Amino acid sequence: MSIAEPDLSPLAPFKVRIFRHLWATWLVANLCMWMNDVAAAWIMTSLTTSPIWVALVQSAATLPVFLLALPSGALADGLDRKKYFMLTQIWISAVAFALALVTFLDLLSPQLLLALVFANGIGLAMRWPVFAAILPELVGRPQLPAALSLNSVAMNISRIGGPLMAGAIIAAAGSAWVFSLNALLSLLAALVIARWKREHKPHPLGREPILSSIRVGVQYIAQSPPLKNVLLRIWLFFFGASGLVALLPLVARGMQGGGAEAFTLLLAAMGIGAILSTTLLPRLLKRFQRDGLVLRAAALQALTMLVIAQTDKLWLALPAMVLSGMTTVTVANALTVAFQLALPDWVRARGMSAYFMTMMGAGACGAALWGQLAAWSGISLSVSVAALTGFCLLALVMRLLPDSAPVGDLSPRRIFAVPQPPEPPAKGQVVISIEYQVEPAAAADFRQLMLEESRPARLRQGAVSWQLLHDISDPGRFVEVTVERSWTDHLRRFERTTAADAELHERKLGYHLGGEPPRISRYLLETSA
Repeated sequence: MSIAEPDLSPLAPFKVRIFRHLWATWLVANLCMWMNDVAAAWIMTSLTTSPIWVALVQSAATLPVFLLALPSGALADGLDRKKYFMLTQIWISAVAFALALVTFLDLLSPQLLLALVFANGIGLAMRWPVFAAILPELVGRPQLPAALSLNSVAMNISRIGGPLMAGAIIAAAGSAWVFSLNALLSLLAALVIARWKREHKPHPLGREPILSSIRVGVQYIAQSPPLKNVLLRIWLFFFGASGLVALLPLVARGMQGGGAEAFTLLLAAMGIGAILSTTLLPRLLKRFQRDGLVLRAAALQALTMLVIAQTDKLWLALPAMVLSGMTTVTVANALTVAFQLALPDWVRARGMSAYFMTMMGAGACGAALWGQLAAWSGISLSVSVAALTGFCLLALVMRLLPDSAPVGDLSPRRIFAVPQPPEPPAKGQVVISIEYQVEPAAAADFRQLMLEESRPARLRQGAVSWQLLHDISDPGRFVEVTVERSWTDHLRRFERTTAADAELHERKLGYHLGGEPPRISRYLLETSA
C-alpha cells in the first residue's frame, strides 16, 4: 500500500483548521502593527518638523527587536508557546490603550511618543520568534515553504490594509482612534489564541536556563556559514532600504499636494507591490539562484529609491513604491525561506529571533543614520545615499562571500543510545572523549574532516569547547574531546542530532579501523571547592 504524497499546493496549509485561525490572528496582529507605525509616524510630524525625530519613530519601533529577540527566542523554545503568544498580544493591547489615552488627553510629546512606540516594539520582539517557531508545529516540514509564503501574504496584506485603515481613521477622526482600534483588535487576537487547544508538554530534562539557551542559539548560528551569510545579506539590504521607510512621512509631505492621504497612498502602493511579489516569487526562485535574485531585487530597490528621492510628483512616486514593495518582499522572502530551511526544529525560535534581530537592527541603525543625514543635508540626498550604500555593500559582500554549500537533512535522527550511569553527576562540566584509530596515510584527510565539520557540528549542538588530540607516538590515533556545561546538557545533545549529523558520523566511522566502534569515555571535571 503506497503512502499518500503530502499536499504541497500553495494553499494546502489552509486545510489545517488551527493554521487558518492562527493565520487570521497573525494577519490582525500585523494590521495593528502597520496601523500603529503609520499613526505614530504621522503624529510625530505634527509634534515636530525635525527629520531626526521623525526617523527615530522607526528606530524606536525596531530597536526592541534588536535588543530582545534573542531572549525572546530562548523563552519561546522553552515556555508554553500558546500562553507566551497570548501574553504578547495582551501587552501590545495595553500599550495601544496607553497611546490612545495620552493622545485623547493631549499629553503626547515627542519623547513620550518614542517611549510608547518602544514599548509596543517590545511586544513585537517577543511575538515574532514564537510565531515563527509555532508554524512548523501546525503544518509539518513538507508544507513549511507554503506556510511561510502564506505567512508572508498575511504580512503583505497588512501592508496595504494597515496604512489604508490608519489613513482613513486619521483623516476622519484622528490618530487616537487608530490606537483605540489597535487595543481592541490585539485583545481579540489574544482571545483567539486562548481558544487554541494546544497541550504543552514540559521537557523531561526541565527548561534550559535562559542564558545557556541564548548561548547555544548564538553558538549554533556562529558555527553555520549558511546562516551567517543570510544574516549579513539581510542586514545590508535593510540597512539601505530603511532610508526610504524611515523618512517616508517627510517624503510624503514634500509631494505636490502631500499630506496624510499621500502618505497612506505611498504605503498602500508598497503593500500592493509586496503582494504582487508573493505571486511571482516561486517562478523567480526557479529562474534565478538565490544570490542572483537578491542582487537584482536590490538593484531595482535602489533605483526606485532614487526616483522617489528626486521627484515631488505623486503619480511618479506611486509606481516606484509598488516596485519598492515588490523588491523588499522578494529579498525578505527569499532570505527568510533559506534561513528557515537551514534551522533544525530544536533551535528554530532562537534562530529566527536572531534573524529578526538582524533585520530590525539594520532598520533601527539605518533609520537613525539616514535621519541624521537628512537633518544635515536634506531628505532627497539622504534617501539617495541610503539607496546607493545598501546596494553597493550588498554587491561587494556577494562577490567576496558567495553562497555557502547547502545544508544537509536537518530532520531529527537518534545516533547513540542515551547513557545511563549508575549515579548521574548532579553538577559540574562533563568531558567526553572518543578515540579513533585510522590509517596513518589517511590521517591528514581525517584531521581535516574533524576540524572543518565535526568541530562546528559539536559546537552547534551546544558543547562548551572542542579539541582534537593526535597521539605523538601513534600517528593513527586521534582523540576527540568535547566539554559539556553539565550532565543535563550532555543528555540534551542526544535530542539535537539530525540526519546530517548521522551522515557525518558515518563518514568519521569510515576512517576508523578495527571491528570495534570508537571508544567513548565520559568524565566529570573535578574542580576545587
